[in-house]
Amino acid sequence: MVRTMDRPPKPDSASWSPDPRKPLPEGEAKGAGAPKGTGAPRGAGLGTFQGVFTPSILTILGVIMYLRFGWVVGNVGLGLTLVIVVTCTAVTFVTALSMASIATDRRVRTGGAYYMISRSLGLETGGAVGIPLYFALALSMALYVIGFSEIVVDIFPQLDPRWVGIVTATAVTGLALRSASLALRSQYVVMVVIGLSLLSFFLGGPVEGVPVEAAAPVEPQAPTIPPTFWVVFAVFFPAVTGIEAGVNMSGDLKNPARSIPVGTFAALAVGFVVYITMPFFFAAWADSEALVADPLIMRQMALWGPLIILGAMGATLSSAMGSILGAPRVLQAMARDEVLPRPLRFLGRGAAEDDSPRAGTAVTLGIVLLAIWLADLNMVAPILTMFFLTSYMTVNLAAGIEGFLKSPSFRPAFRTNWVVCMLGALGCLLIMFLIHAPATILAAAVVLGVFIWLERRQLRGTWGDVRSGIWLALVRMGLLRVAGQEDPRNWRPHPLVLSGEDDRRWPLIDFANAITHNRGLVTIASVIPESEEEGERQAELEAEFRSYLKRRGVEAFVRTVSAPDPFTGARRLVEIYGFGSLVPNTIVLGTSEKMERRDRYCRMIETFHRKRRNVVILRDPEHTGFGRRRTIDVWWGGLQANGGLMLVLAYLLRTNVEWEQAEVRLKLAVRSAEAADEARGELEALLADLRIGEVRLDIIVSDDRPFSEILRSASAGADIVFLGMASPAAVDDFRAYYDQLQEMSAGLPPTAFVLADGTLEFAEVLVDRA
Repeated sequence: MVRTMDRPPKPDSASWSPDPRKPLPEGEAKGAGAPKGTGAPRGAGLGTFQGVFTPSILTILGVIMYLRFGWVVGNVGLGLTLVIVVTCTAVTFVTALSMASIATDRRVRTGGAYYMISRSLGLETGGAVGIPLYFALALSMALYVIGFSEIVVDIFPQLDPRWVGIVTATAVTGLALRSASLALRSQYVVMVVIGLSLLSFFLGGPVEGVPVEAAAPVEPQAPTIPPTFWVVFAVFFPAVTGIEAGVNMSGDLKNPARSIPVGTFAALAVGFVVYITMPFFFAAWADSEALVADPLIMRQMALWGPLIILGAMGATLSSAMGSILGAPRVLQAMARDEVLPRPLRFLGRGAAEDDSPRAGTAVTLGIVLLAIWLADLNMVAPILTMFFLTSYMTVNLAAGIEGFLKSPSFRPAFRTNWVVCMLGALGCLLIMFLIHAPATILAAAVVLGVFIWLERRQLRGTWGDVRSGIWLALVRMGLLRVAGQEDPRNWRPHPLVLSGEDDRRWPLIDFANAITHNRGLVTIASVIPESEEEGERQAELEAEFRSYLKRRGVEAFVRTVSAPDPFTGARRLVEIYGFGSLVPNTIVLGTSEKMERRDRYCRMIETFHRKRRNVVILRDPEHTGFGRRRTIDVWWGGLQANGGLMLVLAYLLRTNVEWEQAEVRLKLAVRSAEAADEARGELEALLADLRIGEVRLDIIVSDDRPFSEILRSASAGADIVFLGMASPAAVDDFRAYYDQLQEMSAGLPPTAFVLADGTLEFAEVLVDRA
């Protein structure tokens, strides 16, 4: 099917992509296909004029100028056309400022906009924008070739536009494969032709036989429906998106840090002068009806009409050249960063001395030929425009975030205020919605889908990106707002696990992880002896622990300290570890099995209590773990003090996914049946207020049996038992008291001795007092 140019044209933003001619620094890309030892000789590469200004200006002064600028003036009039030109150029100018900031801060290598985004916001974001950007570049070449075919068929009606397009695309690709430098040099001829065609236009005159009127919109005859302002805006906007052309050739530039800003701003300035001047001539030399009716109205106005045809053909071919030079290089960069799936990693290889992406070029040509043969991209065109605007928005966002964080590593030679960059990002987003809201949503869905896919692959770059700086800024902001006493309504455990180096202490880590639900802050700590090699040993131990926790699927911090003995080290950790008021509020540790160490162990517990930390001592001498995780016993001593904390911990444990089938049994030993009835009524009323799910009451009449006997009998089948501990200040000899606890719990399943810090009323955590 032959497509006419009566409809709004497709994006005219032939963005280029860098040829990774320069060797990547060590660690820059870890893809298996990354070449070693390739690259241009030192001092070789393209200069500002050839590498940036030429491709940019040829894309800016492209097919939209020749085939749709008169249509724009005819539909909205002179005044609104000037508004469109200024607004579009302003958005592009801000994006150019952002690109200049990033380009003058770091070496911009293969990938252009993809490289900038991935090195600032991470591989996931870079890939999420880069993959759609590649397809936009590839399909935009098809659009430019189809536009060229329409012009040829207008001159030679007997030709099939699809075959004209296929031959043209193949010829342009062949030139690009032969040499990127040769292709760029050939564009000098195109630039001369475009310059002569503009000169012929400005030296021309009114359209003969058509009365000259003020260029105001005319009422179209039914059934013609005039396009809205934003439809016309969308048609014109791709005309000013050529700034990526030079940026995407960054891998071929001799000095990207200088060439990208200078060449881009020069091209923008020239393009703005042309686009702000031409509407006055259109308005003066033809009426609105003529401007809308004839896509090539410039030919009738020009001093010599054939120059306009030559310029339009040159513009479409140069834009197509930009796309076929750019798209494969974006593909090559993503393959080398391992963004693409493993079967496509071969696309990262370069051929010949200039490392040209021939495999990527062949793949791109296949996509282009398929699109040309189908020859109907009207529904796809808005999506392509969204992808280009998405890349602009993300570049602005990256530069804005870098500027806002003021990281010492971000030191661009060309600085742009971060507010300007953020306004540019917001402007791009707003324009996307105004142009085509459904297309914007679809583009966002595609980008989000690619991002999630890449996130799950857990890509790792060897360079740092801005994401850690963003998190650090957010953490700082949050820490400064978390101050004063803990709020019972928002209390949750932040355990400090004194696990030691013994891997038999896994139940301590397992317990702490279960009660936090990946919401609290878990720290796994150990103490190592002081020595000359303690720094190296600490680093090795922390790395081993992180690897161990990762294998176990535990999200936790790791901290080691050196000290003369474990007790001194543990006290140091509790005293100094944390940030501001955000400190571990619950100490989880194992029991002391060695009698000769119990005095110091008990004094350590007393210190933890004085420092207002909750203490949970997990006794599991047989290292059996938590069995089937089906039964949780809580021995009740009242809601105040330890009772409230034990119920909170039991609730958190039972709501963990591995304990979700567990039953909580609240146990209480009383002296008589009358006391049992009274206690049952009180506890049933209390549990109704607590809203902690189903809890089974088990009230035991002691019949003068010792508590230790009742405990062993009633909790023998539990998977974990919670028992409260007396405050060290409430007993005369805490060491003797601790020994009694150990004797009493001998033979029990894993037992958690709980000591609340005494400062927080856990009853308020459980009961709504409002």
